[in-house]
Amino acid sequence: MIRSLARFVMYAVPVGCVLIPCSGLTAQQAINVANSSSTALITQSPDSTGSSAETHSPATSAFASLDAAASTGSLSGAAQPDGGPQTVQKNASAPQNTPDGQEGQQTKRILGIIPNFRAISANTKLPAQSVKEKFITASQDSFDYSSIFIPAMLSGYSMETKATPEFHQGAAGYARYFWHAAVDQTSENYMVEFVVPSITHEDTRYYTMGKGGFLKRTGYALSRTVVTRSDSGKKVFNASEIIGSGASSGLSSLYYPSRERSIGNTGKEWGIDVGVDGISFMVKEFWPDINRRLFHGAKPSADTQ
Repeated sequence: MIRSLARFVMYAVPVGCVLIPCSGLTAQQAINVANSSSTALITQSPDSTGSSAETHSPATSAFASLDAAASTGSLSGAAQPDGGPQTVQKNASAPQNTPDGQEGQQTKRILGIIPNFRAISANTKLPAQSVKEKFITASQDSFDYSSIFIPAMLSGYSMETKATPEFHQGAAGYARYFWHAAVDQTSENYMVEFVVPSITHEDTRYYTMGKGGFLKRTGYALSRTVVTRSDSGKKVFNASEIIGSGASSGLSSLYYPSRERSIGNTGKEWGIDVGVDGISFMVKEFWPDINRRLFHGAKPSADTQ
């Protein structure tokens, strides 16, 4: 009786040692560990004195099997030493969804009003931009209900500084400044976003960097006025921005007073157009951060400060 009880304890202990940690194992992993223990039991034979030979005991074999499984990651579902919650590592190479994954996520509008149709979220790969898509984005930027804001601000500034004295002051003067600024904007949009890039095969979309320090991302945004992507995805000189803005400024001499039709004024208008686009690129770059912090309550990450 005592010998039977001792034999039961000798074999039950390693089985329990296998079953308890195996609560976090898959069926196949549990079978592998059990097979290892069974092999150890079968190969153990008594010596001539009736005692066990100098081989590992069943308990030792079981623990050795578990230790080998843990060292290879098979026991990732086992309880942690600190008693914390159990975690199962299904696929170490699978991408993890973290708050950082939301960085650089663009919206179609800024503050729900300003058009942001050309801005592309960070780490996004798109096919080549078609001529039709270029025409659509130029039209959206030109005739969206919010497209009046920039001309409205520029008109107020121009009237305050009396940029074109022939327009005079008052409501009538502001109206003249406004429609000229609106035509300037529409002309530049089509030249920069449709006409020139269709000829030079350039991508007019803004690809957000999304990560990095403030200076790095600011430099990247401003550099997009002179560097862009071709339809094949290569970095090229931004002829669409530089040539398109210059062509638009040259066309403005057709509807401005003759006194304003000079190389100096054309160059000034050209510089303003490129500068406004550079600022708009900066706004597009940092809008995802502003949107996340103000409207989603997410904490800013270290690489965006």
